[in-house]
Amino acid sequence: MIRVRKMRAEDAAEAAALEAQIFSQPWSEKGFLDALNLPNTIFLVAKEDGALAGYIGMYISLDEGEITNVAVAPQFRRRGVGTQLIEEIRREAAAHGVTSIVLEVRVSNEGAILLYEKCGFRDCGVRRGFYELPKEDARIMVCRQ
Repeated sequence: MIRVRKMRAEDAAEAAALEAQIFSQPWSEKGFLDALNLPNTIFLVAKEDGALAGYIGMYISLDEGEITNVAVAPQFRRRGVGTQLIEEIRREAAAHGVTSIVLEVRVSNEGAILLYEKCGFRDCGVRRGFYELPKEDARIMVCRQ
């Protein structure tokens, strides 16, 4: 059974390893540790029997949240992990007074876009050339709480 909880410092190395497996410009362990020490962040992990299934992170500014990272380990995909992470971070964000959540996603990442749409996110713009390695536009998506 997958359980979602707040990310702790001891999760940072595993999150960074998953990040390196999935993304072309991954966060480091130090990047996760630095983010966890900020007062305006929410980072969650999904675990099953001690194994990291995925994680999600958000920065909060006033009443807006910005999702920075969402990752699901390949062996846990298509099992609802991403949905669980998004639903839980929305609950946490609401408890912090967040009324809208924004994120960027590669225009080619159809799986993530479908997940975000299923979770209530809608298109609100495009950031041209936002991503590097490879260079690609980002869809900006927003969800009102």
